[in-house]
Amino acid sequence: MREDIKVNYLRILRILSQANGPLSSREITRRLSMRGYNMSERTVRLYLARMDKAGFTENLGKKGRIITELGKKEVEENTIFEKVSLLSSKIDRLTYLMTFDARTKTGTVVINISVMPHEILMENLSYIEAVFEHGYGMGKLVTVFKPGETIGGITIPTNHVGIGTVCSVTLNGVLLHHGIPVTSLFGGLLELRNHKPHRFAEVVYYQGTSIDPLEVFIRSRMTDYTGAITSGSGRIGAGFREMPAESRNQVIEIAQYLEEVGLGGFMIIGWPDEPVLDIPVPAGQIGSVVIGGLNPVAIIEEKGNSISSRALAALIDYGKLFPYYELRKHI
Repeated sequence: MREDIKVNYLRILRILSQANGPLSSREITRRLSMRGYNMSERTVRLYLARMDKAGFTENLGKKGRIITELGKKEVEENTIFEKVSLLSSKIDRLTYLMTFDARTKTGTVVINISVMPHEILMENLSYIEAVFEHGYGMGKLVTVFKPGETIGGITIPTNHVGIGTVCSVTLNGVLLHHGIPVTSLFGGLLELRNHKPHRFAEVVYYQGTSIDPLEVFIRSRMTDYTGAITSGSGRIGAGFREMPAESRNQVIEIAQYLEEVGLGGFMIIGWPDEPVLDIPVPAGQIGSVVIGGLNPVAIIEEKGNSISSRALAALIDYGKLFPYYELRKHI
């Protein structure tokens, strides 16, 4: 089987494996789109017909398709294959697909999704607010998903809530739409001293991993958001970007406007050819440090709770986001 066909099989099978029941080709197409994959409904139907013959899916007529045991086995055996394929290109793909227009405040942005029991969220809501208040969140906007809702292939279970936080890749998309190419270099743990960036204590380059770096640091309990919001000294998630040196003034202008619309995420914008926090920058480039989008909810895990977070989870309309301080009335 050709590699590109296998990848598409796995994308569709994974969506079916995460569904609570049969899905129509239209719904599968919609969920693929929310994950950042452009595939027409006609193409999805063709793939489904092939997978029916292969025994991976079962056609229930008007109800749609379900995944078979053979299909589930196929997903399990190819988990690593799919992860590597996704992470090598997902940042660039979602950067290109998001449509947010800073001038009209319309279009889609990239979000992360964190799922947790409702009571856990309520117990830790003040910590989430504190991370945002201290400026350690990506922007100031969030959204909420209630039980039964599905976003990015994730269905929120009963008695749980999904929190959508803006992903820092949204910054890439805005800059690209202004004609500024961005290279996402790595994700890491940024050490703060007196509330200011001091150095990267740990880094993982995006090209060399099959798992989002910030997800790894969060699950490993290597962060220190508590210190960051109390004494101003701690470790938070952050990323490193590179852009053409000639774009610096325009990047600063865009960054200022993004702050105004609740999507600010730049901590440092460097100078041409100059290192940023001792990170070398190639000639003709500027380096920048951007805030990790998962930071506000990551403190819940740091407090000893087990939650499920996925970075770069989906695209969502900007109009569905609201300020973090309105979270209490939306839950």
